[in-house]
Amino acid sequence: MVSTLNGQVIGQAHFATRALLERAVVPLGVDFGQVLALNALAAGPVARTRLVQRITSTRKVDESAVHEMIARLVAADLARLDDTAEPQVRLTDAGHATQAHIADAVEGITARLYGDIPPAEADAAARVLSLITERANDELAGVA
Repeated sequence: MVSTLNGQVIGQAHFATRALLERAVVPLGVDFGQVLALNALAAGPVARTRLVQRITSTRKVDESAVHEMIARLVAADLARLDDTAEPQVRLTDAGHATQAHIADAVEGITARLYGDIPPAEADAAARVLSLITERANDELAGVA
């Protein structure tokens, strides 16, 4: 099957892959946005403002939606807010365990979907998709 590279083809790949991830994380009680936040917090605490910026720029959602998502993570005891001059968001022990399950699911999905793609083709696809993302973000920011 040969396709023309365009937004429809990219979107179909994204939504199909996302559906696999969402199906894998349903038993964990988290949604796609929470997966992104948990992954962002896996390396350590992140300033709340930085986490909000990272998720809004990735998902193209407004800040209130991200603040609500962080509140749901805190309410589920997956994350906590440190009461400091610039509040930090960090994973709880339950959050670390959940994020580890997510990482395992992503690793399995990645191996199944990308494992047999020749490295040179995968590298070329990554470069092209990164360029498209950069161009779209520039247009959204009014730079282009």
